[in-house]
Amino acid sequence: MQPKLSILFCAAALASAAAHAVVTDSMIQAEATAGGNVLTWGLNTQGQRYSPLKQVNVSTVSRLVPAWAFSFGGEKQRGQESQPVIHDGKMFVTASYSRLFALDAATGKKLWKYEHRLPDGIMPCCDVINRGAALYDKLVIFATLDAQLVALDQDTGSVVWKEKIDDYKAGYSATAAPIIANGLVLTGVSGGEFGVVGRVEARNAKTGQLVWSRPTVEGHMGYTYDPDGNSKENGLSGTTNQTWPGDLWKTGGAATWLGGTYDAKTGLAYFGTGNPAPWNSHLRKGDNLFSCSTVAIDVKTGQIKWHYQNTPNDGWDFDGVNEFVTFDMDGRRVGGKADRNGFFYVNDAATGQLLNAFPFVRKITWASSIDLKTGKPNFIDANRPGDPTASSDGKKGAAIVSAPSFLGGKNQMPMAYSPDTKLFYVPANEWAMEIWNEPIAYKKGAAYLGAGFTIKTLHEDHIGALRAVDPKSGKIVWEVKNGAPLWGGVLTTGGNLVFWGTPEGYLKAADARTGKVVWEFQTGSGVVAPPVTWMQGGEQYISVVSGWGGAVPLWGGEVAKKVNYLEQGGMVWVFKLPKAGGKS
Repeated sequence: MQPKLSILFCAAALASAAAHAVVTDSMIQAEATAGGNVLTWGLNTQGQRYSPLKQVNVSTVSRLVPAWAFSFGGEKQRGQESQPVIHDGKMFVTASYSRLFALDAATGKKLWKYEHRLPDGIMPCCDVINRGAALYDKLVIFATLDAQLVALDQDTGSVVWKEKIDDYKAGYSATAAPIIANGLVLTGVSGGEFGVVGRVEARNAKTGQLVWSRPTVEGHMGYTYDPDGNSKENGLSGTTNQTWPGDLWKTGGAATWLGGTYDAKTGLAYFGTGNPAPWNSHLRKGDNLFSCSTVAIDVKTGQIKWHYQNTPNDGWDFDGVNEFVTFDMDGRRVGGKADRNGFFYVNDAATGQLLNAFPFVRKITWASSIDLKTGKPNFIDANRPGDPTASSDGKKGAAIVSAPSFLGGKNQMPMAYSPDTKLFYVPANEWAMEIWNEPIAYKKGAAYLGAGFTIKTLHEDHIGALRAVDPKSGKIVWEVKNGAPLWGGVLTTGGNLVFWGTPEGYLKAADARTGKVVWEFQTGSGVVAPPVTWMQGGEQYISVVSGWGGAVPLWGGEVAKKVNYLEQGGMVWVFKLPKAGGKS
């Protein structure tokens, strides 16, 4: 009997260990197809936001009801852009003002809360938001508004390690969800409007120890670090002054403020880079690499393997930070990006070669098209804001009306890709802006724009539109228009569904092939966060964070006035199908 008892004991021990397994790289990669947990921002590291789960599907979604809801509480509402992560029956969700909550994923019971102590003088550009956390080993890791990275014990919420990313007094902050690649936690930086220098950092996820750092402005040195913290030069990013004049590259922006994606098949991490600083493009003749670009970085070495610049010599604040989502097309590993500038790009994921580029919004005035041979935009020169030095008083350049606005054809709200339909689901916006340039000089910690602007509407009936886009043909297959601008992300599932939220407060679901809306729920405040789904106890759950805010009410001009009736909030909503006769 002893061997049998031993086998039973080992089996029970293995089952217990599996039930409380630490999060590993292989688990994170397996979740791309498993769907039981949500272990990373983007649902998989490629950023596809696709789950194969299909218990909730086109036929059953009409029965979806709330399972529980949780309030972040207090007076700290503002914008809530977080994507929850779920592991071992626990949900980890960040909130405004650098807070993180651990909740029972089945009941919503609060397990613990971490509230980061923020100093006076932080300078976040676009609200006090946070977009989520990363899971690795026994840790939950997230970035803070004062540019720190904090790793907490998943069970207790106690701080395991804490590292400074950069100086918040110089305009640095951090709002993006980190991602994990080969045991490294990869993070970017925010602060392009303050003349910071963008970069990507890799740290040992268990200890916080820096492994490498890669600047995303041409002329700055990359570094690798040994276990004792000693640094070694790892080559310049680009060539000094090749595409930047004078000393402007020293405060060049190109912030990596949305974070990145990672593809294990290529071994590359893909980070989008923001606007060059200042906004006044007449001060910085040249392409201004690596601003407004997709940068592919070898995770092992920290070297830039390729880059593709979406908006050379950007003059409209068309941050290129939007996520580069990898997928298979015609037997080739490629990536799709719906850029802020209004064009959708498809690049070879291994080489960066441009394969396709087409508009995903109806009105674009800064360029007529993208040349597929050269990869360059065909600029419309008359639609670049004027040079202040050419004006009579030297104080204000000629104003132009440009579309899309600097808030973008798509901004921070992540899109989704379905390998079932082979379509991208893009939360798009149709708006314009009046923009003009002004003289500007850099001052540490001060706004570094050199431009003025006013956001304008283009249509009476809508600003936002969820669009199903075919990356191969460039066609918009279907769309669902929305009165207010869309500012939350998208989820698509094996149940032939697409979920997204609206500022009017609705979480919606549509047929992924036709766009027919088949379910909606009013959450009580605007949704500016991406939904997720997971399986637990034989039931499929859907969740989204609700809480109006972000850049639109702060920077939105005429649009902000149009939606000023929307109320703030701070809630996690979770839904599932009701049980019938004890079965889901």
